[in-house]
Amino acid sequence: MPEDSETPSAKGARKPRADSLRNRELLLTTAKAAFAETGPDAPLEEIARRAGVGIGTLYRHFPTREALVAAVYARALEQLAQAADDLLATRPAGEALGAWLDLLIDYMATKRVVAPALQADPGEGSRVYASAGATILPALQKLTGAAHAAGEIRGDIGFEDILRMMGGLSQGYERPGWEVGARKLLGVMMDGLRVR
Repeated sequence: MPEDSETPSAKGARKPRADSLRNRELLLTTAKAAFAETGPDAPLEEIARRAGVGIGTLYRHFPTREALVAAVYARALEQLAQAADDLLATRPAGEALGAWLDLLIDYMATKRVVAPALQADPGEGSRVYASAGATILPALQKLTGAAHAAGEIRGDIGFEDILRMMGGLSQGYERPGWEVGARKLLGVMMDGLRVR
């Protein structure tokens, strides 16, 4: 009988198949949406059904609920970090900073939902949760530095100031619907940062 490409012994031997990678992405996207709707206790069977895969496929990728929650959060962090480079490559630096801060609001909305489950997990969840600052802060510093170097944001407002402003925007992030007000305030903040 041929060995499944997703078994532990085969993982080191060859890359995951394209359909396996696609299924994993579908599960992560679907789980993120389900967690946003109903919280981290969303039924795993429903997540698998909405992703168009069987429950066995879900468990092959994520053996426990905690593993799925941690993977959703880790993916959100990875996407946020990657977005900094992508935005700087495709937009003016000041615009890239604003777009990335908007994505940070999306990340915070995901964090709001899954943070309690991550903090309760003594394993992978806690480790991933603790790594957030090491991922987010360098990206924000890079974007702020690029916007300063391009002369697109005020020179008297530094990285720490932007960090404090975002800290202010995050107040109440645990409440549903927080994102709408945060985006409105982000627009005001970005207007104030632009060089006139």
